[in-house]
Amino acid sequence: MKAYVFPGQGAQFPGMGKNLYETITQARDMFEQANDILGFRITDVMFSGTEEELKQTKVTQPAIFLHSVILAAAMGEDFRPDMVAGHSLGEFSALVAAGALTFGEGLILVAKRADAMQKACEIKPSTMAAIIGINDDIVEEICSGIDETVVPANYNSPGQIVISGSMEGIERALEMLRERGAKRALRLQVGGAFHSPLMEPARAELEEAIRSAVFVSPVCPVYQNVNAMPSTDPQTIKSNLVAQLTSPVRWTGTVRNMIAGGADKFIETGPGCVLQGLIRKISCDVTTESALVS
Repeated sequence: MKAYVFPGQGAQFPGMGKNLYETITQARDMFEQANDILGFRITDVMFSGTEEELKQTKVTQPAIFLHSVILAAAMGEDFRPDMVAGHSLGEFSALVAAGALTFGEGLILVAKRADAMQKACEIKPSTMAAIIGINDDIVEEICSGIDETVVPANYNSPGQIVISGSMEGIERALEMLRERGAKRALRLQVGGAFHSPLMEPARAELEEAIRSAVFVSPVCPVYQNVNAMPSTDPQTIKSNLVAQLTSPVRWTGTVRNMIAGGADKFIETGPGCVLQGLIRKISCDVTTESALVS
């Protein structure tokens, strides 16, 4: 069974989507529709901007969403998922690709999400850190024992977890995790503590937009970040999507559950190949590849 997976923030690169725009009429039309919806020419930044320009929150999240969703649409009849999932932001791409949300409504939600997250980041200095080579339960134990906001944010693969929290909490956690034997424990260059309680202002702001958006049943099960479980019920999908901003991304569990559900081929749909690497660390019994458009 085919599982299509959609990347999150960090997968962007200069020139992303340009070939799609120049070679496929449908893709060009969708990119131009996106420019109109967003009120600025995001294509100019995607195709010709610098890495620094692409890192702007208002650009990064819509850009990755657009690349992913337009790539899926350009596959036409070849895009036949048995199940889908997305990592963080990628969950929105997965929902649109699977027909639970329209392209326009999905893009509007992603733009609002980016704006709400940026505002939340400005309220209190915060950050994230990657922890490699130590058991998840040790990371959880250390985070819970710190008298600051610091929590597991991304369960990416066995032995690879990202934590999220206040500057003080992250620094203390890094020291303790290094002492406990983590092979690597380093801060990430991000603007805030995503998937933590510090995103509560963003969650509250985005909830109204998600609740008022029109969701329908997707063409296949969507495995969601907050519980790693499949859903086709629009109301359940909405509730999980609202909770996503302040909850950890359970990617390891998601991939394992998709495999248990029959997935034996994972196709990464969007920029980069990060998810393929994570999936191979989770299971060596499945194949991974990037989505291609003929």
